[in-house]
Order: sequence, then C-alpha cells, then structure tokens
Amino acid sequence: MTLLARLDRLPLSRPHYLLLFIGGLGYTFDGMDSAVVAFLLPSAKAAWGLDNGQLGLIGSATPFGFLFGAIAAGLLGDRIGRKKVMMYALAFYAVFSVLAAFSPNYEIFLGARVLAGAGAGAESAIIAPFLSEFVPAKRRGWFVGALAGFFSFGFVMAALIGRFIVPTVPEGWRVAQLITALPIVMLLWWRRSLPESPRFLVANGRHAEAEKIVAKLERDVEKATGRELPPVPEADAQPATETPKVNLFSALKFLWSPAMARRTAVIWTVWFVITFSYYGFFSWIPTLLVERGITVTKSFEFSIIIYLAQIPGYFSAAWLSERLDRKHTIALYLAGSAVSAFWLSQMDAPWSITLAGAVLSFFLNGTYAGVYSYTPEVFPTWIRASGTGLSSAFGRVGSILAPTIIGLSSASLGFAGVFGLTTAVLAAGVVCVVVFGLSTAGRSLEELTEHGAPVKTAKEMTK
Repeated sequence: MTLLARLDRLPLSRPHYLLLFIGGLGYTFDGMDSAVVAFLLPSAKAAWGLDNGQLGLIGSATPFGFLFGAIAAGLLGDRIGRKKVMMYALAFYAVFSVLAAFSPNYEIFLGARVLAGAGAGAESAIIAPFLSEFVPAKRRGWFVGALAGFFSFGFVMAALIGRFIVPTVPEGWRVAQLITALPIVMLLWWRRSLPESPRFLVANGRHAEAEKIVAKLERDVEKATGRELPPVPEADAQPATETPKVNLFSALKFLWSPAMARRTAVIWTVWFVITFSYYGFFSWIPTLLVERGITVTKSFEFSIIIYLAQIPGYFSAAWLSERLDRKHTIALYLAGSAVSAFWLSQMDAPWSITLAGAVLSFFLNGTYAGVYSYTPEVFPTWIRASGTGLSSAFGRVGSILAPTIIGLSSASLGFAGVFGLTTAVLAAGVVCVVVFGLSTAGRSLEELTEHGAPVKTAKEMTK
C-alpha cells in the first residue's frame, strides 16, 4: 500500500528517536523491576526467614506474571491497538510495584510481585512490535535492537540500587521497589502524545486515521532533516485488510498452521533458551557469589560490573544485526553465551567469576537485542502483537523454571553444574536458529509476512 510505502521510505530522524527514547524508558523500568528482585532476595530471606525454595518462588514470581501479561498484551494489542495496551500495562505495573513495597508478609509480597510482573510483561511484549511498525526496513534491526538495549540501563540502575540503597537505607529493599515504580508517572504523561501504529490502523480499515499519522510524521521528518523526502517506491506487497478478531484459539491455530509452524517453532525455541539462561543467571548470581564466601556488599559490587557488560552487548548486537542478518547475530551471540557459561562453570575465584560473568552478560544481552528485532518481523500485521506476546510468554516459561530449578538443585549440582546446564541449553538454541531460522534483514514487514499475489485475507489465512 502506498501509505505504508510512504512510511517505510522516511529516513530515521528526530521523530523516530523520540519514539525510541519513550519506548526505551519503558524497557529501562522493566529492566529495573526484573533485576532488582535479585538484590531483594537476601533481605526478604532475613525479614521472613525464607528457605531457598521460597526464594526461588520470589525469583519466579515476576516472570510468571510476565507470561500472562505478555499473552494478554499481544491479544489486546491486535484487538484494541498497541498504544492503549502500553498505557494500561504501565499503570498496572506501577500500582502493584508499590503494593509489593509495602507488603506485610511473604504471601502478599509474592502475589504483588506476580501482578507487577504481569504489567511489566504486557508492556515488554507490546513495545517492540509497536515501534517496529514505524521504522524503515533498512534500519529496523538497529532500531529495535537499540530499543531493547534500554533494558541494560535498567539493570545497571538496579545494581546501583542494590549496592547503595538496599544495604544502607532502613528497609532499603522496600525503598528499592518504590524507586522502580514512581518514575512511571512521568512516563505515562509522555506517552499520551504517542500515535497509534499506522499499520494496525490500516489492517483494521481505519485508513483516514492512518493517513493523518503518516502525514504528520512526514512533516516532522522533513522539518527535522531540512531536506525533501525521498520518492515513494512502489509497494510490492499488501497487508491483509480483512482482519478477524484475534483470540487465543485463533492466534494459536494460525501460528501453528503449516504456513507458519516453522517460524513459530524457531522463535518460541529461541525465546525459551535465552530467557531460561538469562533468568537463571541474573536471578541467582548475587546469592551464588555470597555462597562462595563473598560478602553481600561485595557481591553487589561484582554484580554492577556484570550488569555494565550488558550495555555493549545490546548495542553491538543492534549494530551487527543489520550487517550479519538477525538470525546470524542471534546464533553468534548464543554461541558466545554457551562458551561463556562453560567458562563460568570452571571458575571458583571471585574475580574470575566476575570476569566470566561479565562476558556471559555481554553475549546473553546481545542475543536479546537480536531476538527483539527478529520476533515482530516474522508475523503478519494483523497478528503481530499476538505472535510477539505468545513468543515472549513461552520464553517466560523458561524464566519461571530457571530460578526455581537452580534454587532447588544448586546444592546437588554445585556452581559448575548450574552453568554447565546453561551451556547445554544455549548450544541447542544455536543449532535451532542456524538450521531453521528465516533471514529478514533489509526486507519490509509486508514482504516478509504478506508477500505474494494475490494476498490472502486474514480470514482466509485462519481457515
């Protein structure tokens, strides 16, 4: 469609970077919320006399909520729009984060963490597909990879909170949760100005609204660049314009249909592998360091170093994803993660653990940059949010299992066994994406998902 071709030919400029910044701040606070839990575990253990199994449940609470939030966000995003889901999810997260901060006992704290995780999961699942629909094909890999990179800032901030707030301020572990929730109020205000996705509007027959948004974006880009816009290329693929109301059954039926099953299987496997490994590592690294004889304060200092390695991990992968293609970037960083996890399993000195952990952090987060870019590209517009949400949700199964499995088995497996297991999981992910993954770099969303003549309607594709 000419309208979407007009959108795709716009050069990246200030209006796009504003979208990146506002969406990225959401990921920053999501990252803070996810990461800060690791620094709350020692305090929660002392406050309520918890055992490792109960600590594992706290570590699994946020990703458990993420699972349901991601599913709901995807389905609602394809029905009522991406923007509304982003706003509601953020408010939901903030409310229950505050409730968790004031929890009088373990049970209420656990429940509040689950519900806060649902809000964070809903937002996390909707931002990438939403913003990917504004970005030209030749820069989409970098843009969405850089967007995911904002998670790293949240993790570093959480590590700083864990080092300087949790152990030094009275009830510091409660204050930490308030810090992660309160800035959300400002972000909600900023997001009121965000436009709805033109691709979502076109797919739902709301062409006049989409025209206004694209026309305004064209004016803003022209003003920002000070140059005439590039000519509009001929569009060689059309989005489906008859769209059914998406529900969980119809979404799963389409995603696992013969036309989509391979793509879905690869995406779901990669999400599971990286999320299992990521949460298994980051949820327990401060506690494992303490068990190696390192003080709580010193373990938090080591964690800051490990978390800082996320930043170059994300942004190097964002840069590479447009040069190596998304699938090759994911495979490269998964392979680096597997080697790093094995290296970590062989270390026993504090500084060698920290160095190996930092390298593992670099590669794990680089993988995420590729995965966040890759996932929205393989699903059609009418079901993009649901496809991304369900993929993310399946990954969250790994994040639910990992902290609990490590918490219950660390005594028998030991430090080496925990990260040896992680190595095997990561190696399986490398094989999957290299053998079965789809190449997406430089191709428009319509070319990737709806190319061909004639284009079937969404109703025909779900029959």
